[in-house]
Amino acid sequence: MHIGVSYGDANDQVWMRIEVPDGSTVKQAIELSGLLKRFPDINLEKQKVGIYGKVVKLDTEVKESDRIEVYRVITADPNQVPRRDADDDDDD
Repeated sequence: MHIGVSYGDANDQVWMRIEVPDGSTVKQAIELSGLLKRFPDINLEKQKVGIYGKVVKLDTEVKESDRIEVYRVITADPNQVPRRDADDDDDD
């Protein structure tokens, strides 16, 4: 079956289509994709994964045409980052 796998860090973004055996899990698909070798900083025990934007568990079985996404760890506390108002972007 054909699925997509995507991941991006600050320097590189990857989206690939791969073929996996029927009954494959999200974790197996990520391993088969080679992402863990290309991005050794990925830690599937800490990072969330999803299918089409919905967070799923690593043992979730994938279906034909699913797009698996590996999400980066949030590095900034949203409560500490100043808000940017739309007015700040205007050069009037």
